[in-house]
Amino acid sequence: MSTQASPFGPLLKENYASLTTFRKNGDAVPTPMWFAEGNGIIYIYTGATSGKVKRIRNSGRVMLAPCTSGGKVTGVVVEGKARIISDQQEIALAEAALAKKYGIQRRILYLFRSIAKTFGRGAGDSAYLAIEA
Repeated sequence: MSTQASPFGPLLKENYASLTTFRKNGDAVPTPMWFAEGNGIIYIYTGATSGKVKRIRNSGRVMLAPCTSGGKVTGVVVEGKARIISDQQEIALAEAALAKKYGIQRRILYLFRSIAKTFGRGAGDSAYLAIEA
């Protein structure tokens, strides 16, 4: 990360961020998410067919704020621009950042998702999001 203070600074020590995406009609849709930072970019892992991915494709405008696991915002909201990552090198950076932050919790979650997917009960493909202020 650069020596300049990140606009995401207060968020970085938290485990959850409220990711707010916007419908075409402007309605806000907040979702508590795991996230990690790398090189000043916030990375988030989600299902490729999720509503938030659809909304980001329509408009990359998002808001991030620290929150509880239940989604209650606990700090300052930062506006950002989100995009869906397609570059394999950047996906590797996102995976590494998330693995470093969440460690065994992440591996357990991904194991359960993999098992569920094997039995046709899990989400389909995954997507990584990159968010910049």
